[in-house]
Order: sequence, then C-alpha cells, then structure tokens
Amino acid sequence: MTDITLLIVDDHPVVRDGLRGMFTAAGSGSGSGSGFRVLGEASDGVEGVALALSLDPDVVLMDLRMPGGNGVDAIAELTRRGARSRVLVLTTYDTDTDTLPAIEAGATGYLLKDAPREELFAAVRSAAEGRTVLSPAVATRLVTAVRTPAVADTTLSARESEILGLVAKGTANRAIAAELFISEATVKTHLTHIYGKLGVKDRAAAVAAGYDRGILGRA
Repeated sequence: MTDITLLIVDDHPVVRDGLRGMFTAAGSGSGSGSGFRVLGEASDGVEGVALALSLDPDVVLMDLRMPGGNGVDAIAELTRRGARSRVLVLTTYDTDTDTLPAIEAGATGYLLKDAPREELFAAVRSAAEGRTVLSPAVATRLVTAVRTPAVADTTLSARESEILGLVAKGTANRAIAAELFISEATVKTHLTHIYGKLGVKDRAAAVAAGYDRGILGRA
C-alpha cells in the first residue's frame, strides 16, 4: 500500500518535530492502512505554499495563526493555484473566526491539536482520499452556523482593516502583497470582501467609507 506523503506547516519547531516523529514512528504500510512519509516542514504559510507546490504532498497539515503568513491565506493561495494537495488544518483554535474562513478558503478538514493520535492518522487518510474531516467541536459550530439565519457581516477583519489602511496610504496591490507576505490575488480577494462589507465599488469609496465609519480614524 502506497505511503501518504505529508508536509507539516507550523511555526513551532517542537510541534513540527513531534508530528514528524509521530508519523515516522507509524511506519510504512502499517497494518491499519497506508503508512506515512513526511516530505518537508515549513514555519509559515508563505513557505508552506512554496513547498506544497514543489513537493506535491498528498496532505498538508496546516496551522492557522503563524507570523509571516497565516494558514487561511496559504490555503486560499493553494486553492487558487490548483494544488493537488489536500489541506488538513491542525490547530488549537476552534472559534468561528478561525474555522469558517479556513473551510471557505478550501481546507479539506479541520482538526484540533488535542486530537488522539489514531484520530489524527485516520483524519490524514480521509483527507488524502478527499473526504471532509471535522473535529466534533468544529462540526457543531458549522451546523449551528448553517441553521442560524444569516445576518450581513459588515465588520472588517483585522487583515481587511490592515489592507484598507494601506489602500488609504495609496499603496498599490502588489506593494500590499509584498508587505503582508501574501499573493496579489489574495489582496484582491480581501478588497472584494471589503467593498461588499462597506457597500462600495472602488478603492476611493472604500477609503471614504473607512473614514466615515471610524475604521481609519479621522480624515
């Protein structure tokens, strides 16, 4: 049985070492199913995207909150680039502001770091086969979100506010992408969300609305 190849993306070296050791110790072609082979490690989302595209692992284990490039942006970029790898989020955070954006960005699954070893192995195997994997806590949140009547969210996220601030300074999309270590396409996606939340159609109107609502302070 062919081993499942993995890329580990986490900003904590101890976590990466622990995961690598766990999957390596699982052996190759174990009796419980496919074995595992770790192809590489990355310490942030930007590096993770580059390695995922070059190493082409079956599954990317992706943390979410990382300095220098977060997991959601990385997932969105891999989706945009048409990467074959399935992304399984492995994090300590299970709030709506973490789970929903990650899944919307294209994550195949979402698991918490306190998951038992065998549950993690099973989740990786399921992700490699393209099946959705959700921790019970995350599944409950998603069901609640689906059942709750939708209310228009007009509050900008921290990243959206950051991008709007750079737009207000006259920063071009390419420069914003370079400064925030994200792709230009991701910047454009954020701008689309900003326009929708502010009810505007262009950069100038977004900046004006930002000042009007106090998002950017006073003009």
